[in-house]
Amino acid sequence: MFTDTHMTDSFGEVRSFLLRERDKVLSEAEWRFRMRGYGYNVRKTDHGFEVAQLPKNEIIGTIED
Repeated sequence: MFTDTHMTDSFGEVRSFLLRERDKVLSEAEWRFRMRGYGYNVRKTDHGFEVAQLPKNEIIGTIED
């Protein structure tokens, strides 16, 4: 239930975290809402999901569908 509290520059670690959290929710909207709470803005695109780090909303990577 608890998350790691270390900072990372590795998008691979962020991607793994986001996908683990996606498995815990019932809908895409709930997942995106929860990720905003962790400091990530997840936007749906034609090719998957674009991940940005808040508050600057800087894109850090893409998760393919």
